[in-house]
Amino acid sequence: MVKVAMLSFAHVHAAGYARAVEENPNAEIIAVWDEEEYGGKQAAEHHNVPFYSDLDEVLSLDGLDGVVVNAPTSMHPQVMIAAAQAGKHIFTEKALAITVDECDQIIEVVEAADIKFMISLPSRCSPDILLAKQAIDDGILGDITFGRGRVAHSAALDKWFKGPSWWFVDPKRAGGGALFDLGCHRVDVIRWLMGEPKSVVAKINNFTGNYPIDDNSVTVVEFANKALGVIDVTWIHRSGPNMLEIYGTEGSFASGHGQLHLNSRKLSEEAMKSYLENRPKALPSLMEQWVNAIISDTPMATTIQDGRNLTELMQAAYMSAEQGKSIDLPL
Repeated sequence: MVKVAMLSFAHVHAAGYARAVEENPNAEIIAVWDEEEYGGKQAAEHHNVPFYSDLDEVLSLDGLDGVVVNAPTSMHPQVMIAAAQAGKHIFTEKALAITVDECDQIIEVVEAADIKFMISLPSRCSPDILLAKQAIDDGILGDITFGRGRVAHSAALDKWFKGPSWWFVDPKRAGGGALFDLGCHRVDVIRWLMGEPKSVVAKINNFTGNYPIDDNSVTVVEFANKALGVIDVTWIHRSGPNMLEIYGTEGSFASGHGQLHLNSRKLSEEAMKSYLENRPKALPSLMEQWVNAIISDTPMATTIQDGRNLTELMQAAYMSAEQGKSIDLPL
């Protein structure tokens, strides 16, 4: 049985991760820690486990195997470095950290501790995304020339963030707004599918004025192979499909809003039918993968380096918007 401590309930997904731990027959929550009052005390009562306000104390608990980190992003280096130094396996909400330098500090300690580390980028488990990755790797789209990823909702229009969730719109604690929070999902996927980025140009602004942080953005990435990627992320759209599109010299892929498109000049109609019939299935949840890796040393869909890659691309986008110029990678 993997014994887990929940480190903060600041993030909106914390309750979902706690349920995922409880529903896993091989894991259990034994403690909750919170740095501020983000609902941690109430969560501890709900899960009938002790609450701690001292991080070192909870990390010193007998039998503790791993931690699930949902603290504000600015606290990730402090919390994760302490957990890794205590030899605890780590599951963390994205982003890994606000800056690449902070990511590198975390990576150094995690690698030295030789622990299982999982960053929550659940799109990596999606059948559609896995199909896109397979089509690219199999070469049926030819040379990739262009990709577009969109993700949006109405958080700024409808003023979702208040009370314990206000930190989401505090630039010092969150690192950024719509792009840094919601955009993680599409930035990661575009980077994973299209490869090494070469440069970034971004326009990031505040449309509503409802929060002191960005709520609207478009980022253009040039990749090492000269392909271009466009990532548009916003908190100010009422509706619309969150599309993912990949185009190549031999075919194209598109998914979103319950629709799926795949074509290739390299496959006959019959071969395409078979290709789709044998498409990848959804992977187990990232929480399940993490628990299994702790128990059986099985592989996981994301790595700590994926977290660094994500932060690097987002940091470059914010630098581009602030400086009004293209930013070369690596940083």
